[in-house]
Amino acid sequence: MQISVILAPPHPGSFNHATADEVAALLLKSGHTVTVHDLYREQFDPLLPYNEIPRDAALPPEIALHCREIAAADGIVFVHPDWWGMPPAIMKGWIDRVLRPGVAYRFAETDPGEGIPVGILAVKAALVFNTSNTPVEREQEAFGDPLERIWKDCIISFCGVPLFHRRMFSVVVTSTE
Repeated sequence: MQISVILAPPHPGSFNHATADEVAALLLKSGHTVTVHDLYREQFDPLLPYNEIPRDAALPPEIALHCREIAAADGIVFVHPDWWGMPPAIMKGWIDRVLRPGVAYRFAETDPGEGIPVGILAVKAALVFNTSNTPVEREQEAFGDPLERIWKDCIISFCGVPLFHRRMFSVVVTSTE
């Protein structure tokens, strides 16, 4: 299987990097083909220019490459810190630019213009590993776990991916080696 690992922490020695490295190593050991994109290291541009919004827009080569890879993927693993209950802006920009119409979804034939999505990714499963400095119980009680809702309901199911799992590692700031 072809698996894409999309990584978005700014610090190269972070727990997120260690997690992505371990995930990639285990997938390779299991016989999968793995593509890893460290968005900060690649200096991925998260800004979605207006001329890229249309479904048939001409895309810059680096964005077209990400689109081809994600369209061919059987699985996706996202790894990032939790910032304000969201992925970092660079990850959000990747979502905006890569999980685009014609790649990750289309609109229903019967759509009257209200944005009724039909997910078209061939991805069979998506995993999200994120770090947080909020205890799990507080995340649930105070915030309702916005990352779970964003990933599961607003991104993964929107793109038609049937299997989703997320694991939050916390509290990282006070953890030991």
